[in-house]
Amino acid sequence: MRTGAQITASIDELVRLKAEARGFSFLPRQPVHSLLSGRHASRLRGRGLSFEELRRYQPGDDVHLIDWRATARRGAAHVRVYDEERERPVLLVVDQRFPMFFGSRRAMKSVVAAEAAALAAWRTLDGGDRIGGIVFNEEEVVEVRPHRSAARAMVLLQETVRLGQRLASRHPAEGKVGLNDALQAVHRMARHDCLVVLISDLDGVNEDTRRLAMEIAAHNDVLIVLVYDPLGASLQGHPGMRASDRGQEWEIPAGAQFRTAFRDAFAAKLDEWREVFRALKVPLLPISTAEPVADQLRGLFGAAQIPTA
Repeated sequence: MRTGAQITASIDELVRLKAEARGFSFLPRQPVHSLLSGRHASRLRGRGLSFEELRRYQPGDDVHLIDWRATARRGAAHVRVYDEERERPVLLVVDQRFPMFFGSRRAMKSVVAAEAAALAAWRTLDGGDRIGGIVFNEEEVVEVRPHRSAARAMVLLQETVRLGQRLASRHPAEGKVGLNDALQAVHRMARHDCLVVLISDLDGVNEDTRRLAMEIAAHNDVLIVLVYDPLGASLQGHPGMRASDRGQEWEIPAGAQFRTAFRDAFAAKLDEWREVFRALKVPLLPISTAEPVADQLRGLFGAAQIPTA
């Protein structure tokens, strides 16, 4: 559905969002009430350590860090010193399937997903981390290996724009790629110590989604950016009002009965999503198509109360 919403994103617009990528962070040093506050004892749950040097033991050093081979070889106790990793892979998983081609205000869900990806990419690079990810629609899953460079971010965003523009130029795809296929690709790419940010309307979530999310979250940090449209949460029909989806068209019934049933169906879907992610303690960030994405991210990461799965 299109009612004055921006149809597609452009690469120039996504580059300009670099100036808006401020006021939020994926790092552990968050405001007290931030979404990520308390989730990370270190940047990567204590696993993001790299070997820095071998030096003589000093009083107070952890005895578990003594390198016994070096101690025997050098005739004095030596310890291995580690430093926390200064960068980590951030994988953005961007949904550009046909259900994302919906928007009643400001922008389509597919455009909002592209904007969220751009903001996350630029913020990631500014924080010194590597950026990569996966962009997918019904026909293909595009993998972009993480690297700490603006060029790699541009590749990811260009693929997002390419698939997003295809939504406006064709009928629903005949392909059968789904959300779980993209998560399978994430599972292969994100072996450990990554931050995986899934940006999607979660169309197609099922038991396999829960299993894949659990396997990914076992060794990585995961965030869900749930893109939604206000009209998708509450719809009031009027005489003659029609809707179309995946090539089918029907008239929307008028009256309070339909409005209540539609609202209840959306609430039930939200409960389903929460159930999928609740046990994993995966944060869920709802992002509306009706408001600027940068403002919403800053509000969510610093708000006192955050909706979580």
